[in-house]
Amino acid sequence: MLAGTVAALHAVVCLALIFLILLHAGRGGGLADMFGGGFGGGYSGSTVVERNLDRITVMVAVLFAVTTFTLTWLWR
Repeated sequence: MLAGTVAALHAVVCLALIFLILLHAGRGGGLADMFGGGFGGGYSGSTVVERNLDRITVMVAVLFAVTTFTLTWLWR
């Protein structure tokens, strides 16, 4: 029961992490330009949107690691 719940949460976290990584601006601007992440980036350094996107991505990555270790521990 618990392993199934953690596995479902892990699947959602995986998809969220993929989405967040794709939002980051790469060399060509990336998908972050769609949401204002690339606007003024060359003039003022990191924008608020980029910093918040970085923070959210790190939090989701930590949650991904926690669910991975939890699944490893539950299914050993």
